[in-house]
Amino acid sequence: MSVAGFKKQFYKASQMVSEKVGGAEGTKLDEDFKDLERKADITSKAVVDILNKTSEYLQPNPATRAKLSMVNTVSKMRGQVNSPGYPQPEGLLGECMTKYGRDMGEETNFGGALSDIGESMKRMAEVKDSLDIDVKQNFIDPLQAVAEKDIKDIQYQLKKLEGRRLDYDYKKKRQGKIQDEEIRQALEKFHESKEMAEASMCNLLETDVEQVSQLSSFVESLLQYHKQASEILEELTGRLRERVNEAQSRPRREYTPRPKPTYDYGEVEESNGGYSPAASTPPAYSPAAAQYPGPSFQRSSRKSRPTEPCCKALYDFEPENEGELGFHEGDIITLVNQIDDNWFEGTIRGKTGYFPNNYVEVMVPLQH
Repeated sequence: MSVAGFKKQFYKASQMVSEKVGGAEGTKLDEDFKDLERKADITSKAVVDILNKTSEYLQPNPATRAKLSMVNTVSKMRGQVNSPGYPQPEGLLGECMTKYGRDMGEETNFGGALSDIGESMKRMAEVKDSLDIDVKQNFIDPLQAVAEKDIKDIQYQLKKLEGRRLDYDYKKKRQGKIQDEEIRQALEKFHESKEMAEASMCNLLETDVEQVSQLSSFVESLLQYHKQASEILEELTGRLRERVNEAQSRPRREYTPRPKPTYDYGEVEESNGGYSPAASTPPAYSPAAAQYPGPSFQRSSRKSRPTEPCCKALYDFEPENEGELGFHEGDIITLVNQIDDNWFEGTIRGKTGYFPNNYVEVMVPLQH
């Protein structure tokens, strides 16, 4: 920094201390300037806050919102981008429903309905992609340009004006010690900065036509999105109503149990210490008769029964998030803790993690 620059910084710092600590009064700006500054400040805050809230409205997920901000507007204008580059929740739900609809079989009423809804949700995702791209191009990007250019210019000019005011006030109070020419130059620079600050604020406030036009584009994009979404959902509602009527008109199939088979064990040779059934053919199996006396069997059951808290997996569970514990149907999982009404913490094969309690059957409950 040059000597002149260092002296100027010293003057401004000294004047600021005099005003903050000593209560000295500086040059007052006129009321018209203050009113203009107040309006520009409100407009600047509105632009920045609306910009952030619009992005949150389009994508509540912060990670997805970051990807939205990186979409290249120029590429979209040239037609090079048809998708914002991230999955929409509607598309993820549609893929899930379509998958299980195919697995169940589209010839079934439930499977067919899932497929219908899944395809419609994927179409909704495409419409949502178009909304995100349109709003980004016609509303968010213009607002971003205002925030990065006009508002930053106002902040720069006001900061420069404050610095020149402090410099002028310091020199004015030391008239006689500082040459009159130097004081006059400081006053001219102060007025020059004041005019530039006023011009930058007026420039922001006089762009209301562009701002209203951008708001209109935003609302038109929303209207187009809701119209297309409504058409998709109305079409889907009609197909589902047909499926409901078809299901109601179809006769209900009653369940008829199959006859229970009769097993012929034949003769079983005796062996040392082995169990020998009666030589005659046993009666047909029935739940009431399915009792197997014998003390050795009961003792074996008690010995093999687990003593530590555990549960048995009823279905396969594939972990989707970090910290979840995967397992297969039939696995025995050691219970460590109950997180809440829906989740357990457990251990299997040296791994510990969380899993939903509706995937397991508790064999030995946790001690509370």
